[in-house]
Amino acid sequence: MRHEPTEAEAKLWRLLRDRRFVAHKFRRQLPMGEYVVDFVCLSAKLIVEADGSQHADNTYDTERDAYLKAQGFRILRLWNNDILARPDSVLEAVWAALEGQTS
Repeated sequence: MRHEPTEAEAKLWRLLRDRRFVAHKFRRQLPMGEYVVDFVCLSAKLIVEADGSQHADNTYDTERDAYLKAQGFRILRLWNNDILARPDSVLEAVWAALEGQTS
């Protein structure tokens, strides 16, 4: 993904990078166990995933999420079309998750 991100992943990275959320630093494409997460803020233990329709009702994602949650992380899944069409709403959702207002 680092070298050939989808349009939504590239846009989400532009929204998250450079500590735009005060002291919350995000990293992208970080290996965690046998998985790689799209974006993660380690200090807030928040993973942000940019998902397309292939992720709806996906058993792999269910197993992956269970593993990541067992490691103490919260997961925020954002749909690609929302990232592209409603970036302000996406930023609000990320901020709410960072502030612990979502699970």
